[in-house]
Amino acid sequence: MVMLSNRRFIKQLANWVTAITILINIYLYTYPSFNSERCSWSTTEVRTGSLTNWEGLVLQIPYFGDIFQQYFLDESKLEDNSDDIKILALGDPQINGNWPNTPYIKRLDNFGNDYYLGHIYRTMKRRLLPSHVAVMGDLFSSQWISDSEYYNRTRRYMTRLFPQPEQHTLDAMNFVDKHEDVDWRSFYGWMNGNLNDGSFLREEEYAYYDIYDWTKPRIKGEPLFINITGNHDVGYGDTTYQHLARYRELFGKDNYFIEYDNDTDHPWRIVVLNSLALDGPLLQPEFQTYTWQFVEMLSKQNYPGQTILMTHIPFYKREGLCIDGPFVEYFTEENALEDYRIGLLKSENHLQYETSQKVLNAVFQSGKPGIVLTGHDHEGCENFYSKDENNCWVADKTVKNKNFYIKEATVRAMMGDFDGHAGIMTGHLNKSTGLWEWDYSTCPFSVQHVWWVGQVGIALSILLQSIGFLI
Repeated sequence: MVMLSNRRFIKQLANWVTAITILINIYLYTYPSFNSERCSWSTTEVRTGSLTNWEGLVLQIPYFGDIFQQYFLDESKLEDNSDDIKILALGDPQINGNWPNTPYIKRLDNFGNDYYLGHIYRTMKRRLLPSHVAVMGDLFSSQWISDSEYYNRTRRYMTRLFPQPEQHTLDAMNFVDKHEDVDWRSFYGWMNGNLNDGSFLREEEYAYYDIYDWTKPRIKGEPLFINITGNHDVGYGDTTYQHLARYRELFGKDNYFIEYDNDTDHPWRIVVLNSLALDGPLLQPEFQTYTWQFVEMLSKQNYPGQTILMTHIPFYKREGLCIDGPFVEYFTEENALEDYRIGLLKSENHLQYETSQKVLNAVFQSGKPGIVLTGHDHEGCENFYSKDENNCWVADKTVKNKNFYIKEATVRAMMGDFDGHAGIMTGHLNKSTGLWEWDYSTCPFSVQHVWWVGQVGIALSILLQSIGFLI
């Protein structure tokens, strides 16, 4: 009797654990459907006149209606938004590393965190099919790591968090496989040579046109992947040639622009800007000179289209508009680990006021609405910049000038402590005005513990079902 009672208990427990695990994993793989409006492109609409009565009824049911639309509704019954600009923005993954003295429980946590972040990317990419994906800086948790550890994290970044086709990562992976210290001396020579001959003032140093894939031919269904420098990737005022050289070698240029549709009446572009080198003082002031020469080049372009600016540090705004208010800190004798850092820029929440004015004036000259995507403030924030009576840019929660304003969307961090958010930016062409209209929303997931429960539940279900079958 005791044996039968134990067997019955184990089988019931196995069934309960299995049922709960199935429900949790259904949530894990369909969580955007619980916030379907926030987790979709703003122009995702159904052609109501093409629906049958029962399709119309199903689509009105929360969660289930979105599941039906995603997996079962014929695409011909959706409004065509194929010409829209579709950018998936991911904020501050900040992946940690493992050291010889790292406890095994922390190693396991880092392992799981990689796949938690990767689950967010895979789920949103599969759902949205974005044209572009941008990681808004702070790819790693610290810039003060050896080249070897930097390569280890790069491999995890490109295979676990944001897996991409081999063609997209082949050069980076070949470089990582060599596991040799980065040749920062060659980068030093290149940087100073270009500064001396004025190359950084020339448009061709930064220009790309109609790029949707960094490789050729374009791989169907794969977005253009854009990495942006963060303070934990290259540093603030203490950025060295080693920091910037290895970032550029593995993740691409830190300053550039891509222009699209120049042969139409509605051109647009993406500008990627290394905001870590704008304010100073810097250990290597030539980085600041180079970055400001990029801004100067942009100011002389007189670009007629609309702009999406991507950078890590948000622009200056008054206290109270976001969780992070204005803050600047410099290295001092009390907080500098090495004397050479004293007086250099240590950290800042926003770009400083004058810097913000100069950059916004240089990038947004056309008088047409634009949008800025940033990271850094893990809580996320949204504001609008308009010119005041003194012709200065001022941030506010509402649009003050509907004819010309810049929306700034600070992408909430995708880390588990911030509920694994993903930013969704839609650009839709208003054919009556000939202008791109920008929309931004943020799609929440959940804390990382829910993902862990789903994975542990699978293993536990298999174990308990096996025991129940054998006894």
